[in-house]
Amino acid sequence: MGTRRHLLTRAGWSAAAVGAVASLGFGNAKAASGLDPLLNLGFQPNNPPSGGSDYDILNFALNLEYLEAEFYLRALTGVGLSAADTSGVGTKGTVTGGAAVPFTTAAMAQYAAEIAADEQAHVRFLRAALGGLAVAEPTIDLSRSFTTAAVAAGLIPAGGTFNPFADETSFLLGAYLFEDVGVTAYHGAATLIQSKTYLDAAAGILATEAYHAATVRTLLLQMGQAPATAAISALRAAASGVADDQGVTLGGVTNISLGDGNAIAYDRSTAQVLNIVYLGGASGGYGFFPNGLNGAIA
Repeated sequence: MGTRRHLLTRAGWSAAAVGAVASLGFGNAKAASGLDPLLNLGFQPNNPPSGGSDYDILNFALNLEYLEAEFYLRALTGVGLSAADTSGVGTKGTVTGGAAVPFTTAAMAQYAAEIAADEQAHVRFLRAALGGLAVAEPTIDLSRSFTTAAVAAGLIPAGGTFNPFADETSFLLGAYLFEDVGVTAYHGAATLIQSKTYLDAAAGILATEAYHAATVRTLLLQMGQAPATAAISALRAAASGVADDQGVTLGGVTNISLGDGNAIAYDRSTAQVLNIVYLGGASGGYGFFPNGLNGAIA
């Protein structure tokens, strides 16, 4: 299990100051065998100034895509990614939780189906680009993690349970917990990816993730869930250590496109992303990834 970062104290989370989080180091995940799948796609990935490689960054993104794909596929069908989509370098984990959501709105079920297909495609795209260097899917918690986050955000009392697969509203709130995180993670990686070809592809994935996030934000606004989104956003901002998050309303008006004063989407470092997905550190079972991420950035 890789080095883990704890979150800022909030509603009983681990008492570790986000401001003390050091910048993550990037190891070199390139195989000594000379296997170079990125070169096969026609471009040369180089090492960013931090000392890591495009391989490390892509595998970091792949871990996050595993999480999103498992969440949406299980919400749609009750079944997650196939074995063929989850093998790779490192310890292959298991997925806990997840069930088909009893959708009552046809449009909602269609949204879920489209997003699930997109996330599965992202997993397959990154795995194909990385080839034999792709990390295996780590252990993912889709049960306890959501309850830990919901309690910390004040959505439910301590001792309660939050099940994002129980109904449509719960499903959207569960999606909201990490949808915006994916957008900020890809934006944060923009200055680290050295290959212009792959940077272009990553920008395309970011745009798709932003479409997903905007859909989730719009639906929650229409369902009167602005207070819940504000609480979740405040929690994510506390984990980041900076004011980089907002709910679906701001100053009494709609706030669908999440960004700064120039309407530019926020970005997060890998450390900030890990602060969020690991939830309360040890006290929260390391959130969505109980055994950490696979790869150099963990």
